[in-house]
Amino acid sequence: MAFIDRERELGFLEEKWMEPQSQFIILWGKRRVGKTELVKQFISDKPHVYFLAESTNEKEQLFRFSQALGRFFQEPLLETRGFAGWEESFAYVRSKNERFVLAIDEFPYLMWSNPAIAGLFQKAWDEYWSGTKVYVLLLGSSMAMMENEVLGYRSPLYGRRTGQWRVDPLSVAAASQFRQGKPYEDRLAHFSVAGGIPAYWLQLSSKKDFSQNLKDHVLNKGAMLYDEVEFILREELREPRYYFALLQAIAQGKRKLSEIVNATGISQPVANKYLGVLGDLKIVERELPVTEEKPLKSKKGLYRITDEFFHFWFKFVFPRRGELEMGRVEGVLASINKALPQHLSSVYEKAAMETLWRNMDRFFPFSAVGRWWDRNEEIDVVAVNRDLDSIVLGEVKWSEKPVGIDIYEALRQKASQVVWGTKERRELFCLFSKKGFTDAMIRRASEEGVVLYNEETEM
Repeated sequence: MAFIDRERELGFLEEKWMEPQSQFIILWGKRRVGKTELVKQFISDKPHVYFLAESTNEKEQLFRFSQALGRFFQEPLLETRGFAGWEESFAYVRSKNERFVLAIDEFPYLMWSNPAIAGLFQKAWDEYWSGTKVYVLLLGSSMAMMENEVLGYRSPLYGRRTGQWRVDPLSVAAASQFRQGKPYEDRLAHFSVAGGIPAYWLQLSSKKDFSQNLKDHVLNKGAMLYDEVEFILREELREPRYYFALLQAIAQGKRKLSEIVNATGISQPVANKYLGVLGDLKIVERELPVTEEKPLKSKKGLYRITDEFFHFWFKFVFPRRGELEMGRVEGVLASINKALPQHLSSVYEKAAMETLWRNMDRFFPFSAVGRWWDRNEEIDVVAVNRDLDSIVLGEVKWSEKPVGIDIYEALRQKASQVVWGTKERRELFCLFSKKGFTDAMIRRASEEGVVLYNEETEM
């Protein structure tokens, strides 16, 4: 499988490599997002030591670190004896003063084996490595630990890094390259499960259609993806049962805080706390209308699951786990396929937002892209720039018939209800349609400058 996307990330790492001074770079991101593969691509043509920390005791970690350095510097004694302590290993690296990449993967495991490890690496940088030629990369998947214990203001390592990059999931367009040559609907359906996580795409066979991949690799007990959500939540969280309840409520359409509280029986203060944790893990977000001027004070917030696999799993798999445990896969698969078109409509909205960002030059520079709603009205995609007093409003239709003028006129009517900008604001319109547009709509779009997108223009 070819390495997909990540040009910006590789470009950032390469730019830092070209700088002659020592580097201390932090890379972090969700589990399975592709951090390790990114670093392996970066170091493939460079002298490097790659060390993967594991969930073991500190003595074993130090010995394995010693072996990694010993192999690189061809010091057999290090491979058998090891360093007596971390500081000795830091001094050893300084004594070599060579330009090489020292990549330490899953750094949080080192912190778990010794809570003082961040302070030790602070000393490594301050007293041994800064001023040398070493290029240090610290990687981590525990979002909370990396952001609080490594990047946070109170961390001993705060202020030491020379660069940092959060590795985010792939975009819809980039991830779809895993199904290169397949129909748009097939790629979007697979994205609704795998999202932007490369490791999940690699679990889904390129030789199977969506239903077969779902049956074999998600719904089948024993498959990696079958227990993936439980594994991640139990790895990251102390009280997973509360998070399960919250995520299931959101997946089933309870998006207001009051609805979530009523559905779960969890008190509002506790629900707020746990939803905040899920937000830190980039699993859930509080979505607001993109036109809101004071988001912190807004009462229009709706919670949504941003991780596609978590959303799919809690919507379709978790409620039917009993049947799946008994091997009754066909019935669950049939119900998913029946509900899939409606589910894909929300995924199509995400693809539409990404398309707008990529095609900004057709409109104006956006400061934000999102949705808009007020009472019983909503608009699927809205892009704004307050400085330019300009707004783009769009509808996204995942249906089996071409979009006609009626949809466009309804959009214009809703646009008049959007309170944003001045009375002289510049309004532009766009439409997204799975099945294209009627001839009348195409003519109208040409006359009025409406931008039309269908599946052929999006990926």
